[in-house]
Amino acid sequence: MMRVRGWLLVLCVLLLVWQPISMALTIAGRLDSLSLRGPGFAMILAARFLAAALGIAAGLSLLQLRPGAVSLARASLVFSAAIDVLVYATPWYPNNRPPGDAALILGGSLMYYALWLGYLWRSKRVASTFD
Repeated sequence: MMRVRGWLLVLCVLLLVWQPISMALTIAGRLDSLSLRGPGFAMILAARFLAAALGIAAGLSLLQLRPGAVSLARASLVFSAAIDVLVYATPWYPNNRPPGDAALILGGSLMYYALWLGYLWRSKRVASTFD
């Protein structure tokens, strides 16, 4: 029986554990800004919850070797990257970053997603596990 191992297992753990915890910790510290920031901030919060939910669904699908799991994981990574662009490139999400750091953080974030997407596209293990 095939099992998820190696880097694919690392991706599953990141999607199932790290992403929801990271989202919860970041949002918990900024939730009191909701009444001041308005609908733009509320939309980003909702989108971050959706990104975490999509990541959990992708992680579970990968672990259970479901058909379409890789496509769902790719969609999750692309959606999460898009949300990060909104967070770091717009004034809607409150932050305490020094000026100029947003571009560096966004670049690192996009590189993270690009590396995982590249892995899902090019990995022989992923291809043999889900073919």
